[in-house]
Amino acid sequence: MIEFMAADPGPRVPDSIEEFRALARTRLEAFPRIAMPDAATTRRAAVALCVVDNGGALAVLVIKRAYRGRNAGQWGLPGGRVERGETLERAAARELHEELGLIADPADTLGILDDFPAASGFAITPIVTTLADIADLHPNPDEVHSVHFVDLHSLAAEGTPHWVHRGGPADAPAIPETGLLQMRLAPDMTIHAPTGAMLWQFREAVLLGTPAEAARVAHFHQPDWTHH
Repeated sequence: MIEFMAADPGPRVPDSIEEFRALARTRLEAFPRIAMPDAATTRRAAVALCVVDNGGALAVLVIKRAYRGRNAGQWGLPGGRVERGETLERAAARELHEELGLIADPADTLGILDDFPAASGFAITPIVTTLADIADLHPNPDEVHSVHFVDLHSLAAEGTPHWVHRGGPADAPAIPETGLLQMRLAPDMTIHAPTGAMLWQFREAVLLGTPAEAARVAHFHQPDWTHH
């Protein structure tokens, strides 16, 4: 199943793939990303934060995982474990093809955001990329339950990120340092970290041009049900 998410009013975002590529390259080249150091226990994963033209508006490809195996039924970005000897970019492109049937050229890669230290033990690296043609989009039913196009206007809208209170007085405001992020992209689409954190950083660093030090995500909390 493929669903299209309606756009909400928000800050201006690029209208074309070409305009987005120029903006993203400029901002990602200036973004001092934080990479997690290698360690004996570090497991690497890469995801494709892929912007496409869905026939009228630019959108990020988001999937709901198949209701089986790891992360069953959870929101995610196309991606998975980095294989031995594989670069992060190649891993993200391979997973994009295995899960959705799409082929990303190395020239489509625009940059890399911060590694996210997932509670599952993986260091997840978001590779920002674009595809001009998604005619070959064919979700693998063994891995993907549904595909969703998250409009960049919705992602950039002021009301999309919400911070839910965690601990302390019940009437205390929830703030990024202590709250649980919810990216509320549609009535039936609320995405938490890790995926929500990566979408939030993409929104801040690439779409809105927020300075890097105000757009870090490694400290973001994850719901208990993502700890596996």
